[in-house]
Amino acid sequence: MKYILTLFITALCFNLLSQKELETVKSLMNKQQQAWNKYDIAGFMEHYWKSDSLKFIGKNGLTYGWQKTFDNYKKSYPNEDAMGQLVFDINSAELLGKSAVYVIGKWTLNKKEKTVGGYFTLLWKKINNKWVIVADHTS
Repeated sequence: MKYILTLFITALCFNLLSQKELETVKSLMNKQQQAWNKYDIAGFMEHYWKSDSLKFIGKNGLTYGWQKTFDNYKKSYPNEDAMGQLVFDINSAELLGKSAVYVIGKWTLNKKEKTVGGYFTLLWKKINNKWVIVADHTS
């Protein structure tokens, strides 16, 4: 009986910790959305891994590195009209071990002239006790 109770308590604690980590990542995505909607690309990029190993996959293929990804965002979204207002809809978020979260969702940019959108998959990792996006596939 003690063994079963110990397993139950361990599973419950892991579940509570998992929910906390998932909520943290969702909160960071909310901060990204807020930064974008203030036309702050640097603030939006704050939650990407500042590494040459960051991977961004978009319509033009694979890009490596935080700086290149940042430069591409600035080039593609040079002003407030181009940026529009961003909305993230998270379809699923799952904890993959203690230090990785996989997120699937939809993005929408509401612009003056039209609304555009697509889907994304993000791999978040906890590096140096900070959650960062290490891979982003956005279509």
